[in-house]
Parts: sequence; C-alpha cells; structure tokens
Amino acid sequence: MNRLAGKTAFITGSARGIGRTFAEAYINEGIDHVIIADINLERAQQTVSELGSQAYAIQLDVTKQESIDAAVDETAAKFGGIDILINNAALFDLAPIVDITRESYDRLFAVNFAGTLFTLQAVAKCMINRGKGGKIINMASQAGRRGEPLVAIYCATKAAVISLTQSAGLNLIKHGINVNAIAPGVVDGEHWEGVDALFAKYENLPRGEKKRLVGKAVPFGRMGTAEDLVGMAVFLASSDSDYVVAQTYNVDGGNWMS
Repeated sequence: MNRLAGKTAFITGSARGIGRTFAEAYINEGIDHVIIADINLERAQQTVSELGSQAYAIQLDVTKQESIDAAVDETAAKFGGIDILINNAALFDLAPIVDITRESYDRLFAVNFAGTLFTLQAVAKCMINRGKGGKIINMASQAGRRGEPLVAIYCATKAAVISLTQSAGLNLIKHGINVNAIAPGVVDGEHWEGVDALFAKYENLPRGEKKRLVGKAVPFGRMGTAEDLVGMAVFLASSDSDYVVAQTYNVDGGNWMS
C-alpha cells in the first residue's frame, strides 16, 4: 500500500532501533521523504545509505533549542514542510529512590520530556504556517501508565509525555494537527543489554534473567519487537487516523489495560 505517498516524515532518534524500523516501514508505505534525525550524524548517514534515496540524515540534539530549530528549518526548506513527526528519541535509567541523582533526573527529563515538547512545538509551528495540518506521534511507554520501584524518573518522563499528548492534541487539532502517542511494553533490542545490566545490579539477578522474566510475564508470551509497533505507527501517520485525537495506544502484548 502507499498510504503515506506524497508525505515527509521527521523521526527523532532514528539512526537505529525503533525509529529506524519506523523509517523503513514508512518507506514501504510509499513516503516521499523520511528524515533520519539523530544526535549521531555518522550513524544517521550510515542508516540513510542502507535505506535508500527516500531517506535523509540530519544531526539533531533534542536538548538544544538551536539544534531543533535548525533541523526543522532545514527539513522544511529542502522538502517543503513536514507532514509527520515521530518523537522517538529517549533515554533510560533506573535506581532505587534513595540513589536517584539530579544528573540522571536532568538528563532524562531533558531528552524524554523537554526534547519531545520542544520538537513538537517547532514542528507544530512549521505545520501551522504551512496550513496543511499534520500528524504528530509521541513515543510514550507502559512505564508512563504506572510506577515501578526502580524506575521512578523514566516512568515520570513517560507519564509526562502521555499528559503532553493530551494537552497538545486538544490544542492543535483546530489546526488540523492530530497529536497521539504509542505506549510500547517491553521491546527487545540492543538497548536491553544496558537495561538488563541495571536490573541485575539492583535486583541481584544473573545477567539475562530480568529479560527472560519480563518476556515470560507478557500475556502474549514474549517481549515485543520494533516490528510489532509498525502497524500503529503507520495508522497514526495516515489519513485512517484523522478522527483520532489526543490518545495514547498501548501496543504491549496485553501488559497493561487502560
């Protein structure tokens, strides 16, 4: 199908992982251009060389307003505007409450929440000026639906993303901009090595055991993959979701019901 033909998508943190998988899915849906916006420009360029001519690399640090503005302006100037934004860039950390540091707090909120807010803002301004509406997709998490003993800061950032999605969705729909979010569950990938190591440290588990346990606990029977999220990412980017506003969709194998 070509549900995204004629469109330009801007995906943050997309040189690898979930963001890259979304970019590839959008290309398969006939998108004209997909911007691989990542803090690591070299890695973004490598991803573009693998994805082909519809992909374009831009360096983006979502913690710096000048970087956000420059990346959005460059995209708009080169491709005539932005139709779809996916706020995918994020960091993870965990620690017991008594071990949380201000450094970890500042770092996670700077990327996961402020980065999402101010990238959304910059792209929304671009969409409003263009006058053709658009689709904004924020990446939340099942962690934003509830607290976890060791994951207070990450959970709080993703809860804030869900709240932002609601407020921005209600505010921007008058401009024809649909703002919605995806809340994945536990998604397998290279990042899980670091996540597993942190759980092993604080829960006194052998390496790999936390990953095995969380996968076993998913009602579907396994951890998710980036490919499991593609259907929702395409739906929310397409005209199929025109009447969907300010929602956060769980795509988590049944881990959380809301």
